Amino acid sequence: MRIPAHSVCTAIRDDIVAGVYERGGRLTEELLARRYGVSRVPVREALRTLEAEGFVVTRRHAGACVAEPTEQEAADLLEIRMLLEPLGAARAAQRRTEAHLKVLRGLVRLGQERSRRGQSEDLRSLGGWFHETLAQASGSPGLIALLTQLRHKIAWMYAVETPAQPAESWAEHGAIVDAVARGDATRARTLTALHTERATAAHRLRVPRAGDRVRTSQPPVNTAGLRH
Repeated sequence: MRIPAHSVCTAIRDDIVAGVYERGGRLTEELLARRYGVSRVPVREALRTLEAEGFVVTRRHAGACVAEPTEQEAADLLEIRMLLEPLGAARAAQRRTEAHLKVLRGLVRLGQERSRRGQSEDLRSLGGWFHETLAQASGSPGLIALLTQLRHKIAWMYAVETPAQPAESWAEHGAIVDAVARGDATRARTLTALHTERATAAHRLRVPRAGDRVRTSQPPVNTAGLRH
């Protein structure tokens, strides 16, 4: 069965975000095809998509390479997110379904429970699922795609410190869900803007050290996106 290019794209993107490929490093079709167990055709398509997303650049005489974003480009991403996430929450207040609300409320309960028990290891992934679900609830495919791409790129460029008071962060999540459930787009937008601004302060730019080479010995292949 032919593995679709979007699955190969997901696998390569995840490995770029995880640091498997160094910034500025070459991405050859032959090696990628061998690594992911596919032909060169889906790899070529995946690289085109990743270039459009800003993870890959094509250089003369070198071909496809992992992008090397500047500090200003990284800072712009956080500013863009502060504009788009509140918009997504406002749209969610207008378009959410009961299924969206059920998932959002469940995530808030889990987040609050983990916070009380001091189980911080799960909070980051729960927070990611919360914001992904909130974006999905916006009912806007274009906005969902932009927010998803932003989350990937921010995870690639930034390390995030664990909140000193995670319970407060989850209380903010709960208030956002309450506003979304009531259909109060203005309040959902305002609360999400405040929450995103506070969360941004916990981001620390990942600055590759000079001569720092990311794993070159065959690391485990990320095959999560290759399932079909």
